[in-house]
Amino acid sequence: MSTSLPLAITQGDPAGIGPEIVAKAFRDAPRDMRGCFVVGDLATLRRAAACIERPGNTSLPLARIDALQDVALVPPRCLPVWQLPELAGGEREPWGRVSAGAGRAAAACVLWAARAALAGQVAALVTAPLHKESLAAAGVPFPGHTELLQAEAARHAGVPIAQMPVRMMLASDELRTVLVSIHLSLREAIAAVTQDNLLQTLRITHAALSRSLGRAPRIGVAGLNPHAGEGGLFGREELDIIAPAIAQARAEGLDAQGPYAPDTIFMRARCTAGRPGEFDVVLAMYHDQGLIPVKYLGVDKGVNVTLGLPLVRTSPDHGTAFDIAGRGVADAASLIEAVRMARALAG
Repeated sequence: MSTSLPLAITQGDPAGIGPEIVAKAFRDAPRDMRGCFVVGDLATLRRAAACIERPGNTSLPLARIDALQDVALVPPRCLPVWQLPELAGGEREPWGRVSAGAGRAAAACVLWAARAALAGQVAALVTAPLHKESLAAAGVPFPGHTELLQAEAARHAGVPIAQMPVRMMLASDELRTVLVSIHLSLREAIAAVTQDNLLQTLRITHAALSRSLGRAPRIGVAGLNPHAGEGGLFGREELDIIAPAIAQARAEGLDAQGPYAPDTIFMRARCTAGRPGEFDVVLAMYHDQGLIPVKYLGVDKGVNVTLGLPLVRTSPDHGTAFDIAGRGVADAASLIEAVRMARALAG
């Protein structure tokens, strides 16, 4: 990958805030958005640009691009759009409503951008939020971006999905956390805490962050149970599963430590102006354990990064926000941070 290549941004679910935060980012952060273009539908993005207009503001122009090299020619505060033919002329999806049409549109944008990234035509991929219910209504057999991208990358490589393991990292300037499992019920997520899954997650985390940090990352591993099991009093997963996985990782040369109590490890890892964190990243045992601390520190600062793919993919750490879609009040800060991080990772 090369940062001389353009960076693709998907429009997200057309009924959610994705198109309007994309429009707002191009209007308000032109320096960050240079070299970026949006994969989607001109009419959907025009509607988004209109919804963010306010009295006294200059309207945001759109430019249809027909060749990726044209992205560099688009002036600041102009939104370049790669129109997907299958989305042109379609009925506009109502704001804030789950629909199969919206799910199909969102998935089509992701697939086009993923294939462009895998073919080396774009430097990185930033995905605006999509809605999992709309994906399901459209018959998409994957619950979200991560699984969809994993399947497409495996197809491109000609390998089974099991041979394309990926993990989700949520990162901000204060905290990074990587998840052992993603979109599973809590009962299934606990069952997914196996020595093999933990070791695979540690290896993926080490490889990805070694590239971005330029050194081996310090990985702090959270326990599953309260107080990390308290020596087996509150569960034996730490003794029987987590600690052996950490020992194996350390034997392979990884800087992994733990397991530590989940209620304190994130505070220990947090990096502030006055105190650097003890760890570069925390390995969390399940979705909410890892995401709640990062989101609490500020949704506007968090970025979702998919680790393990043969492409760079980042995303805002929030959803489609159907309750405010179309009102022009959604905050584009997390999307802008996702673009910045994608550039850094692709460079």
